[in-house]
Amino acid sequence: MTEPILTVAGVSKTYDSGTVALQPTDLAINRGEIFALLGPNGAGKTTLINIICGIVTPSSGTITVDGHDAIREMRQARRRIGLVPQELHVDMFETVLATVTFSRRLFGRSGHSDYIEQVLRDLSLWDKRKAKIMELSGGMKRRVLIAKALAHEPEILFLDEPTAGVDVALRRDMWKLVHKLRAGGTTIILTTHYIEEAEEMADRVGVINQGKLLLVDDKDALMQKLGKREMDITLSEPMADIPAALSEWDVSLAEDGRRLRYVFDATAERTGIPSLLRKLADLGIGFKDLETSKSSLEDIFVDLVADKVAA
Repeated sequence: MTEPILTVAGVSKTYDSGTVALQPTDLAINRGEIFALLGPNGAGKTTLINIICGIVTPSSGTITVDGHDAIREMRQARRRIGLVPQELHVDMFETVLATVTFSRRLFGRSGHSDYIEQVLRDLSLWDKRKAKIMELSGGMKRRVLIAKALAHEPEILFLDEPTAGVDVALRRDMWKLVHKLRAGGTTIILTTHYIEEAEEMADRVGVINQGKLLLVDDKDALMQKLGKREMDITLSEPMADIPAALSEWDVSLAEDGRRLRYVFDATAERTGIPSLLRKLADLGIGFKDLETSKSSLEDIFVDLVADKVAA
C-alpha cells in the first residue's frame, strides 16, 4: 500500500471569538485519487482546505504534504499544492498570460514554458492570453483561476466549489481537465454542491457538517452501505388512501393515487417485497407495473446529515 500524499492529524480551528470552525479532524488522501468533500455552506470545507494550504493557522494538529510538515516546511509543502479558490483575487489590469506566468514564477519555475501554453489551451484561454482580466467574462475569469493553480505543476490540486455558478461549457472543460490531470498522477481534492459530479467523479467521499468530518468512505461502498432502494408500484385502479393493513411497510401514495412507493434496505436479509406483494393480492389491490431505483449520493448525504443533527 502506498503512503498517502496528504495526511491531516487532529487538525482543528477555533477562533478567538470562541467559534469552532473545525473540530479535530483526521484525514489521509491517497496519491492520484479524486476525493470529494461534501457539506452544506458553513460546514467547514473551506476552513479545512485553507488550513492545509497555509492560509489559515490551525489551532491544533499536524499536516504532512508529500513527506513535508506543512507548518515547519511550509514552502516545500505549499509548492506541491495548487488551489482554485471560490473567490477571484487577481490584478484586473494584467493580461491572462502575465497573471499565470507570475503564479508559476512565485514557485521558482521558469516563466517561459510550453506547459503554460498547454494549460491555457486546455482551458480555452490561449486565444485570450493577451486580454486583460477585466475584459473577460465571469466564466473566463474562473478559467484563469484554474490556470493559476496549475501554473507551477502541483502534485495536489484543491478545487473549492470550482463549478458553482459557471456555465455548462466550463464545467465540461473543467472535468475533462480533471480526468487528464488525474491520468497524469495529480491528486484531486474538491468540494462541491453538485453532488452528482462527486458521484460520477470521486473515488472516495467525505461528508462534513458543523465543522465535523462525519465519515470518509469509498463512494461505491458508501452507496452500498447507506443506499436505499425505492420500488414504485403502478396501481391498476387509483387509491384514495393507504389501507391500515399496509402500515408495517414504509409505503407512500402519489398525489394522483395511482402509484405506491415502497422504500426498503437493499442490503437487508429480508427486503419485505414478497410479503408486501402478497398483502396487496390479499387486499385485492391490482398493479400494472413495478420499477425499482437506487437512492442517489445526494439522498444519502441529506439523510446522513439529518441523522447526525438529530443525534
